[in-house]
Amino acid sequence: MSKRIVALLMIVSFFAGAGAGVLGYVWVIGGSGEASREISAPTLSVEEAAPNDASAAEETAQEAGDPVLYRIDSTQSEVRFILDEVLRGVPTTVVGRTNEIAGDIVIDFANPANSQLGQIVINVRTLMTDNEFRNRALRSEILESSRNEYEYEFADFTPTELIGLPESIEIGQTYSFQIVGELRVRNITNTVTFDATVTLESRDRISGSATTTVTRADYNLTIPNVRGVADVSNEVILEIDFVAQQAASE
Repeated sequence: MSKRIVALLMIVSFFAGAGAGVLGYVWVIGGSGEASREISAPTLSVEEAAPNDASAAEETAQEAGDPVLYRIDSTQSEVRFILDEVLRGVPTTVVGRTNEIAGDIVIDFANPANSQLGQIVINVRTLMTDNEFRNRALRSEILESSRNEYEYEFADFTPTELIGLPESIEIGQTYSFQIVGELRVRNITNTVTFDATVTLESRDRISGSATTTVTRADYNLTIPNVRGVADVSNEVILEIDFVAQQAASE
């Protein structure tokens, strides 16, 4: 931000009071919430587990149940955070949403225990609530996602263990399990466990959801001192609903 804008905000703060200055600063620094780049995540591969011959690989995947690669379809998926606050004296549940999510999943139909979940990447700059000032506060002061550095615009979850995978799976069935991994927000990483379900809709498409609870304190997420906002909950629920389509292994 230019020195001229900073000086202007200081003048506003001096003549209109510190509260107005904070509001002006948050509004300007919060930016538009537009993503700086297309969402993407590290890709998985099933080539090592598949036969060398392409036609044989396709036949095996369809009949014998070799691993299949699925890629999250962001247009049909959503990430949410949910917390409580008191807004102008009214208890309010705040929901922030974005469909800027990417990641790969490999399902081994012959041996489900060998299934894999790749790193999940989320563009937190694009999170939107029902209040534009809150959105700008998220980007400027809380998540700092308006910053140009990758680690501020994007958060990621790196799975380390899948617990409770079934011994066998069938198309049309829904399965529940847990996903343990490292959740990074800004430059802070903590181990979290998601409770997840996945439905094998067909060999071409799967869908699912996952949820966990973290705290703002775990990630040093502080709320700006703004008039009218109080008692923001420390606990934050994180939810993911996703659809993933079969993809070619890279």
